[in-house]
Order: sequence, then structure tokens, then C-alpha cells
Amino acid sequence: MSILLLGADGQVGFELHRALAPLGPIVATTRKGVLPGVVHCTRCDLDDDDALRALIASTRPRWIVNAAAYTAVDRAEDESALAQRINGSALGVIGAAARAIDARVVHFSTDYVFNGQSTRPWREDDATAPLGAYGRSKLAGEIALRDSGAPHLILRTAWVYGVRGTNFLRTMLRLARERERLTIVADQTGTPTSARLIADTTALVLHALRDAAATDPRFGTYHLTASGHTTWHGFASRIVDHAHTAGLIERRPEVAAITTAEFPTKAQRPAYSVLDTRKLQSTFGLTLPDWSEGLARVMGELAS
Repeated sequence: MSILLLGADGQVGFELHRALAPLGPIVATTRKGVLPGVVHCTRCDLDDDDALRALIASTRPRWIVNAAAYTAVDRAEDESALAQRINGSALGVIGAAARAIDARVVHFSTDYVFNGQSTRPWREDDATAPLGAYGRSKLAGEIALRDSGAPHLILRTAWVYGVRGTNFLRTMLRLARERERLTIVADQTGTPTSARLIADTTALVLHALRDAAATDPRFGTYHLTASGHTTWHGFASRIVDHAHTAGLIERRPEVAAITTAEFPTKAQRPAYSVLDTRKLQSTFGLTLPDWSEGLARVMGELAS
């Protein structure tokens, strides 16, 4: 089962490169043509439609796993056209090229397709209503992939972090070393989800679908996060506790709770981003661990 992995240098892509390896040969790509460790690989820029089509046609993978994306949420408000091309229209190109060679597509989407106003975990069939340019671009990508007719999995996730890349956990560790007091938003709720969990779960799902026909009813849209929920303040507090215990920081700074209004950003964030993962768990016989277990695992990796 051959795999074309787009965005292999991102925090999720890096973990996917590891997790998908037992399933078959992987053609790993990055925008600059370099993997972590300065290892050369295939170059692929989602903003170059012709090159993207040519790559898929020449490699003829069984699966295309798209972990590449425009993820600068605030900057997207000023670069909405670029975000729309990379997160939106590129998925139409990928889907059409996949359908032409009878390939399947895995694409990662986001809680930002919702408006954050729910009082219960978001289900896959809930109405979408993005609050900003980033969310609109990701929703456009979902629609373009569905409209392409290619067999696909859209895996929506949220609050992603890991040992690599730019993410909330790594930012908190840096600030905890620099400051005696951290002020963290406490009125946004979601589920911290490690890149490793996303990659490992994706690998299990692909294994289950490795011989699936294009008409298999298990293709479609799913929510993939850890279980449980917390606030950014709760997440930060747990990070600081783990880091201090593991000796990653010398002292434990104060973690003070503030409101979203006290920490304005260019792009509006969803207030409630908890995703209902029961469909994924029941369809593929999975059990997704509590977010705190994933954090403990990642902090253990960093400590070692």
C-alpha cells in the first residue's frame, strides 16, 4: 500500500511519517524538499496546482495523506487568498488527481469550521459556520474534497500539540522559563490532542481500510481528538506542573486565568471546541484516551 505524504515536516506530518511506515512505502514531501535533520525529500507546494497534479500522476499512490496546511490563524485574516488556495482549492486538485488514479485521500481539518457556540460536543453533521478566514479556508477544503468524488477521510481535530513545531505546549515551556507569571485564557474550552495520537489513530484507520472499495461506507468525515476537555488555562497549568516535576523548568511560575477579552487576537477563536468522537471510535473499534494521558506521554518524551 503506497502512500504519498504531503507536509511531512509539520508536527502531525512528522509523526505520520513514523506511524504510517509499517503500512507500505512512503513518498514524503515538504514545501522546501527537506525533512527534519536536513534529509532531502520530494518537494511539493500546495500553492502550485500543476506541480501537485504532476506529482500525484507520477507517484500513483494508493493513499494520499495531506498533512500540509496554512495554519497561521491570525495572519490568515490578512492573507485570506493564500490560505484559501492552500487549505481550500488545493484539495479540489488533490481530489481530482486522486480520483483519476483510483487513489484514496486522508485530509486533516479543524474545529475552526464551527462557530464555537455549542453547549455539547460538536458532531460531524452539525452546521458549520467559521468565524474567520482560516476556518473558512479549511471548510472550503472539505467541500472541495467531497465534491471531487474521490474516496476520502476528513479527520477534524483540535488543539494540536507535540514535541516538534510551533504549538501551545512548546510556547508555554519557553514562557515558563522566561517569566514568573503567565496569563492564560480560561474561557475557551477544547481538547488538547497530541500529534502522536492523531498519527497513530490515522494509521489504525488506514490499516482497517487498506482493502476497502471506493464505495466503502466507512469513508467520510470524522472527529479525531483525545477524550475529555479543559481550558487553555487548565492545559497550561498541567504543562507547568509536569515540566516542573520532570525538571524541564527550574521554578513553577504562577499561571493566572484571564478572559478572551483581555487577550485580543486578530482572528476570533471558537469559545467551545470540544468534538464528539463517538463516530470514529464506534466505526473503527477505537478507544481514544483522555487528553491528560497524552500530555503525560509527550512530557515524558521531552524529559527523556
